[in-house]
Amino acid sequence: MPLNCDPNFDEHRWIINIRRTLGEELEEDAHLPVCIFNVPKALMSIDPDSYTPQQIAIGPYHHWRPELQEMERYKLAAAKRTQRQLQRIKFQNFVEHLMKLEPRIRVCYHKILDFGDETLAWMMAIDSAFLLEFLHIYAIKEGQALTRVSSRSMSHLADYAGRNSGQNAILRDIVMLENQIPLFVLRKMLEFQSPSMELADDILLSKLIGLCKDLSPFKMIENLPHIEVSECAHLLDFLYNVIVPKLEEPIEMTEDEDRDHNDEEAQGRKRLFADSNHVKKLLSKICNKGPLRFMKKMLLNLPCMILSNLPGFAILKQLLQHSCLSQDQEETTQEQESSNKTNKPPLVEEITIPSVTELSKAGFCFSTANGSISAIDFDVKTATFYLPTVSLDVNTEVLLRNLVAYEASNASGPLVFTRYTELMNGIIDTEDDVKLLREKGVILNRLKSDEEAANLWNGMSKSIRLTKVPFLDKVIEDINNYYDGRWCVKVGKFMKHYVFDSWQFLTLLGTVLLLFLMTLQAFCAIYGCHRSFHHVKNTTERLS
Repeated sequence: MPLNCDPNFDEHRWIINIRRTLGEELEEDAHLPVCIFNVPKALMSIDPDSYTPQQIAIGPYHHWRPELQEMERYKLAAAKRTQRQLQRIKFQNFVEHLMKLEPRIRVCYHKILDFGDETLAWMMAIDSAFLLEFLHIYAIKEGQALTRVSSRSMSHLADYAGRNSGQNAILRDIVMLENQIPLFVLRKMLEFQSPSMELADDILLSKLIGLCKDLSPFKMIENLPHIEVSECAHLLDFLYNVIVPKLEEPIEMTEDEDRDHNDEEAQGRKRLFADSNHVKKLLSKICNKGPLRFMKKMLLNLPCMILSNLPGFAILKQLLQHSCLSQDQEETTQEQESSNKTNKPPLVEEITIPSVTELSKAGFCFSTANGSISAIDFDVKTATFYLPTVSLDVNTEVLLRNLVAYEASNASGPLVFTRYTELMNGIIDTEDDVKLLREKGVILNRLKSDEEAANLWNGMSKSIRLTKVPFLDKVIEDINNYYDGRWCVKVGKFMKHYVFDSWQFLTLLGTVLLLFLMTLQAFCAIYGCHRSFHHVKNTTERLS
């Protein structure tokens, strides 16, 4: 089998790239971390379409895909219009300027870019021209005094009045993690068109804020956090900084700390209700000690010998033996399973929390919170769970998944947004849960049905690594403690642990009772219980 599986691999180009990379100065690269990543395979395998551009390629990762080449003519048309706006400066001058920034552009990408400097510069120039023209409609919505670009060729892609299918498809593509270009390239393009860098940043900021208000699933507050455009890596990074709150003291728990925390929660829950194994252990001890051990032998041996010819008794005998004698085997198996689990890291992909329906039945109320994720709270006094209003439409799932992927690839602290999606996945199981939240105003569902909204959240359970977010975990802990303290929940758990999970114990009692009645019936058939009871009745009447 050949070592090189890619027929398009160019060894000569590869050697040139290596030589150029080793010969470059590292001074400028030291403060520019990688910011445009490949989507982790664990996430890509679940829903590839949410991470792979379907209509347009922005940047180098998907530029050469044949199915996306149709959009190249629209990108070139945008570049021509940009060239007319530059007036005295040629578009070629902007490309030459980008060639000087080529090392800075390459270092932004996690993947090695296997093409020349001029090719990369032209690609960035054309893509930035198209992207800025597409984002122009959001600056117009923000009321900026900008010149509207009259473009017949873009009319079916960008709708100034609203949205069409082509615009939604482009919106989904431009927020994908693998479909990004550095934001400083857009700033440079606007700088060529503007008198100053400050004005260029203001124009770009108005475009990005307008896009964020239009695309964000959360209701944007009027006072948005102050974000410097120069500090944002790319368009998706800007959306992440606006949507996701920054923690003042980020605390990341390791897997060992998380395992200890989960152990403490498990022990706390075990104090409320005894596990069904306690019943089995108690039954095993009682059956193997003292007089009951002798009675067990009598029940298994003597009655079986006497009544072995009765129809159906052989089946009851096997059931009784299985109920009494299988306790030790089950305990040994459970001990082995528990010992194996302690040697493995926890595979937690869904937060342990009751669903919306279960919480509602237990007396919980749901209300909308002002703000985004940071506004999530639980009021113990009123049993009210506050959640931010989230709007679901055809673009939401792609945005949510790529924000999770970007956070997992870039964030060094707690995965705040990932934890939020895990929380929503935990409380939403069925369309009934979505319906309850929709009626309370927590979910604005613009999808086809509540079932589709439930599938959206349930499909986002996969996480890259374990994380703890203090303010969200505090809410989850308070909800679980309050829920476990409700009397209706205690009764339900009591029935589950002591009745439904103790079916072997109930089977044994039923079998013993049936054997006793059968033995009594056989005794009465032989010795005549009717005469004995009649004699006892007469004796009692004389004494009285």
